[in-house]
Amino acid sequence: MRHPVFFAAGLLFSGGLLAAAADQIEIHQPYVRLAPPNAPAAGAFMVIRNTGSKDVKVVKADNPASRVTELHTHLNEAGIMKMRQVPAIEIKAGGEALLQPGGLHIMLIDLKAPLQEGDNIPITLGFDDGSSKQVNAKVMRPLPTGMRMQH
Repeated sequence: MRHPVFFAAGLLFSGGLLAAAADQIEIHQPYVRLAPPNAPAAGAFMVIRNTGSKDVKVVKADNPASRVTELHTHLNEAGIMKMRQVPAIEIKAGGEALLQPGGLHIMLIDLKAPLQEGDNIPITLGFDDGSSKQVNAKVMRPLPTGMRMQH
């Protein structure tokens, strides 16, 4: 006979009551910035909203349009803006992470072919609990200076 505690724990896992990080994440306004024709890389931007009660970290990303995909940020080092890889992007419970030019973003490095305006690039975000979520990001021209994403 099974022990009732183990049976109840099994029901919790099988019933999906322990939600994956990906289940509490909403993605808004995803896009990939159109790069010049022979550019080796492009940036992806979006708003990542955490609707859950636990903090979540994006720890990796992947896409079929480039050979390498990295999480990045811009840092001001001695008055010079530099792009740096980051190990994770944290989204606090009930909060959001704004991925935008000049801040956090996803880099598509070593593009396999030039991107075309209007293309949809599937980007898979990987979370710290091992779950993942795919989002389709449309390739768009850069927004005019001073215009920001709505969030």
